[in-house]
Amino acid sequence: MSQALVRYLAAQQMRDEGSGELLPLFGGVFAIFGHGNVAGLGEALYQHREQLPTYRAHNEQAMANAAIAYAKAHMRRRMMAVTTSIGPGATNLVTSAALAHVNRLPVLLLPGDIFVSRAPDPVLQQLEHFGDGTASVNDCLRPVSRYFDRIVRPEQLLTALPRALHVLTDAALCGPVTLALPQDVQAEAFDWPEAFFASRVHKFRRLPPAQEDIIAAAQTLRGAKHPVLIAGGGALYAQASDAVRRFAETHGVPVAETQAGKGTLPWQHRLQLGPAGVCGSTAANELLAEADVVLAVGTRLQDFTTGSNALYTRARIITLNVNGYDALKGGDTRVLADARLGLETLSTALGAWRGDASWQARAQHLAQAWRHTVDDITSRRELPAGTLPYDGEVIGAVQRSHADSARHDIVVCAAGTLPAELEKLWRTDTPGGYHMEYGYSCMGYEIAGGLGVKMAKPEREVIVMLGDGSYLMLNAEIATSVMLGLKLIIVVLDNRGFGCINRLQQACGGAPFNNMLADCLQGADGAPMIDFAAHARAMGAEAEHVHSIVELEQALVRARASTRTYLIAIDTDHRRTTETGGAWWEVAVPEVSERDAVRAARRDYETAKQRQHPYPGKSHDA
Repeated sequence: MSQALVRYLAAQQMRDEGSGELLPLFGGVFAIFGHGNVAGLGEALYQHREQLPTYRAHNEQAMANAAIAYAKAHMRRRMMAVTTSIGPGATNLVTSAALAHVNRLPVLLLPGDIFVSRAPDPVLQQLEHFGDGTASVNDCLRPVSRYFDRIVRPEQLLTALPRALHVLTDAALCGPVTLALPQDVQAEAFDWPEAFFASRVHKFRRLPPAQEDIIAAAQTLRGAKHPVLIAGGGALYAQASDAVRRFAETHGVPVAETQAGKGTLPWQHRLQLGPAGVCGSTAANELLAEADVVLAVGTRLQDFTTGSNALYTRARIITLNVNGYDALKGGDTRVLADARLGLETLSTALGAWRGDASWQARAQHLAQAWRHTVDDITSRRELPAGTLPYDGEVIGAVQRSHADSARHDIVVCAAGTLPAELEKLWRTDTPGGYHMEYGYSCMGYEIAGGLGVKMAKPEREVIVMLGDGSYLMLNAEIATSVMLGLKLIIVVLDNRGFGCINRLQQACGGAPFNNMLADCLQGADGAPMIDFAAHARAMGAEAEHVHSIVELEQALVRARASTRTYLIAIDTDHRRTTETGGAWWEVAVPEVSERDAVRAARRDYETAKQRQHPYPGKSHDA
């Protein structure tokens, strides 16, 4: 069964839309072996190691994160599989499966499972469910998988694998697939039909829009004077960047972007407003608050994009999405379609229609003003004596460290303060140049994700930016990057704790508590002073600690010249942030408290709640 599984995966192909080249659909398999997968799947992977490379990592969650990042960097056109043993290795996949599920990204998870025969019952690492003899730890993966199957007979692969590939390659269904593989069944034989292993080229079909949807959307837009287009991750995955640009220029519609959609439109485009919502620009949020129609393309409309449904409550919402579940969120007009085909068809239906000329002029003025704001923040090099830099100044140094190659850089990040700062301040004119995992905001994704991106795009400079908190959660794939010869530039911003949540805690009226190391329960020796550079060197990387923006710039020159993973650590100030821009984000504040600060925060919360509309796009009917 294991041989059949591996042979089938190795036979799957895809055709590159640009070059027309046939490429393996699966770039390889990440594996950490244990008793639940080494004898069956491990032996099969060894036999097919030339056709389907096997990569060893150091942590199961990290290797799944790397596989997910690989797929994201390939705009979901290529992917990887991940195999673990039956115990903690399998449960380590749960976080990654949730991450892939939330972000609509493909990954094939192949955890080992307990014996179907139950002859050695209970087996090592087996979870014994007192009320269900069929349960194993892999059942934890059911709610976070788009498709789940436990293979209890070899011939079940004949139906399970085609179904799994359908989910992995379908734009609407796309997400994690789990095939749980009992270790005895992995080793069983079956007379497979030869046709099962024939090469198959997967076509990533584009769903065309229904004519009645286009008619309704065009009618809504023709009545608009102040439209805004929001580009989400679906616009990038549909490779719709040119379609977004043409639509914006043809119809005079300014464009804002989500975290997942950033990079759809080049940063310097005259109608590029910057990011929308909680981490948004002044330009995007000002126009969104006054928009009469919002065209949401390929976005889940999550709370960071909508300002917790309090940002653009005046607007009618048109959702253009390949996923019906996501298309339903707008509340007004829905176009169920591929982003590129949907925009092209809608543009044709609109003909010569354009948004109000004064609205376009204002959009361009605000967009230019925002670019000047970004310039001012990111150009700071010399700081007053005794002043630590903050994230925005570090981002500026990284961005200008090699101006000629900046368009070829890919920045990778995931959680904490940096996603907000990078969404506002990082500049890219290349789709995929901004790689952010913020759907699940998973601390620890960054280094493993950077490895996956580098595997997908080895010709690009991959720059991982993360805080000390994320680094300490999951960093072992530095050693994997060194082992594989896949160079990363890693910039660690050390603010001595969880600075982002510390500020949120205080914004909600709380006292600084259990976030910054200084505010945590400690023993007699206090919190450790962590030498991140020394730690990275211990894993084989080159590394250094710098003390200023000027020193950071100098270190980045050395890092770019290096052929090995290079880490740079810099101390930063957790109190300073880019306050310009942004929008309200709902975080529930206690209704009852003995503390004045909490009561004051609750009053502000209740005031903000009055602007919220739980059904976006419908407030105009109230």
